[in-house]
Amino acid sequence: ISQSGKSPDIVSVLAEAKRQGALTATISNFPDSDLGRAADFVIELHAGEEKSVAATKTYTSELAAIALLSSKLSGDSAMTVALERVPDFVAQALTASSDLDCVAERYRYMTACVVIGRGFNYCTAFEMALKMKELTYTSVEPYSSADFLHGPLALVAEGFPVFAIAPSGMMLADMQSFMDTARQRGAELIVISDDRDALAAARVPLS
Repeated sequence: ISQSGKSPDIVSVLAEAKRQGALTATISNFPDSDLGRAADFVIELHAGEEKSVAATKTYTSELAAIALLSSKLSGDSAMTVALERVPDFVAQALTASSDLDCVAERYRYMTACVVIGRGFNYCTAFEMALKMKELTYTSVEPYSSADFLHGPLALVAEGFPVFAIAPSGMMLADMQSFMDTARQRGAELIVISDDRDALAAARVPLS
């Protein structure tokens, strides 16, 4: 998986896999790239030129491509239908940009924070932390809720910002338990969720 299809290490790994007889495929924004030419199959992102330093639309396009591929390989028609609704949800999220301006102003002078996720959203925590580092020059560390409770929890004092990614699903109960613990230590919880109970735990809820 490569937005540009130019990363030499990824190209070399795929080329070696093909040399050994493996079936190879790539997800890329540039099907005519070195990676695209080396692969047997190419899933093109059709995301257009990525102009953002913190590559966002290509990253979300890659996630969409992976999810669509998974739904087709598994024959999960319900997942396919759910994915078709994603553009509407994204549009709804974008309408909240004015509200987010107020939230951002609250943390204008923040120097450090953590981002917590679990399950599939463990990688979301890493991506969010990376983007915050790139764009705000803030010290941001990602953790799973399980790992954070074993040592890093000592970071949390009164008012320390903790971003929690806690959507509805099988990991929600775990995240709610984590948020209870963080709140007891005085954390300033910023919760990203579609669940009312999870949002109720937040100092700053982001639905």
